[in-house]
Amino acid sequence: MLKKLLSISAGLLLTVSVFAANQWAENAPNRYVVQKGDTLWSISAKFLIKPWHWPEIWQLNPDVRNPHLIYPGDELVLSGDGVSHGPGSIGPHARVTSLENAVKPIPLSLLKQFLKNARIVDEATMENAPAVVGIEENRLRGTTGQLVYIRNLDAQVGDRFAVVRAGGRYYDMPPEEEGAQREVYRQDRDGWNGRKNLLWQHGPHEITLSGRVRFLGYEVLDFGTVQVTRTGEVASALVMNADFEVNKGDYILPLDPKPYDDQYVPHPPAQMPENMRVVAFTGALSSVGTYQVVALSRGSEDGVDNGTTYSIYTEGETVQDITDYPTGSSKAFFNPHDKNVKLPPEFVGHVMIFRTFQRVSYGLIMDGVRPVSLGDFLHDPDSTP
Repeated sequence: MLKKLLSISAGLLLTVSVFAANQWAENAPNRYVVQKGDTLWSISAKFLIKPWHWPEIWQLNPDVRNPHLIYPGDELVLSGDGVSHGPGSIGPHARVTSLENAVKPIPLSLLKQFLKNARIVDEATMENAPAVVGIEENRLRGTTGQLVYIRNLDAQVGDRFAVVRAGGRYYDMPPEEEGAQREVYRQDRDGWNGRKNLLWQHGPHEITLSGRVRFLGYEVLDFGTVQVTRTGEVASALVMNADFEVNKGDYILPLDPKPYDDQYVPHPPAQMPENMRVVAFTGALSSVGTYQVVALSRGSEDGVDNGTTYSIYTEGETVQDITDYPTGSSKAFFNPHDKNVKLPPEFVGHVMIFRTFQRVSYGLIMDGVRPVSLGDFLHDPDSTP
């Protein structure tokens, strides 16, 4: 029995080795010296056909105990002929370089503004959130160093809170066909940002012929912090910082203690959520490209986690076969459905998840051959649809 298990294990190891070997790009050298500006993704993208299989590089470098702690000048082994021990090798040696100079898995600097500011909150949180009712000296807007007045704030003097503004809401619609997946949509905030206009309904229609609309969450933007200076039915708070001016009607929420991960490791999905699509962009755009952020229609309840990498595809168009079904011919007239041909999906690019909520997630476009559009669908990067 033991011999049989060893034989199976050896076979699996051989399979993994062959699989890994097939992933290397033709121009991959035996070794690579890490350069300033490299990221884990960019290094993998240079030498692996599928950069989300970065562990294949890591496994060849046993001295790299933490893939987040490699530095410019380190030498990575890209073949199985042994670990380098040259002057730039990553074997045991004193590290005097700041952790800030370590190579990142992805260009995190491109995400910091979005990571700090955007979050999705539930309906109860928004319904009960205190709101700014006035500004110091009856101003229309408040800025850093000014007082704002907040109604129904349960706090102590010295407590700090986030100032947020709602940007839209996510909801999903019941499927038209029984057994189909519910489609997720994003609706921008309309009108003034007061509570009634924001919370009046969960979507374009509360109830449809197919069933009830399911509310998924409000997308809010954290754009400042305040510190309480006086408590009471109407509390006062000092604006400590703000990316833009505070308005009456802006909401006050607890600070998010850990709004985002500081490290991301690209990896393929453990399971592929059904009908996962691009539902929104971070701005009023019709399409986006590399290193821009998209909102996606599945979240943690669907098995999505930070670092998961997906391929993005756009649906193929439907065209008419004018060769076998010429326009105006009886064949085309009597066979209207047969003359239509559905083209296969077209690859668009790759997206990596960097922030996950229960039913919605945010991703960064890592690379692409064409712009990403609303409605594009996601697929396992190791296979084709």
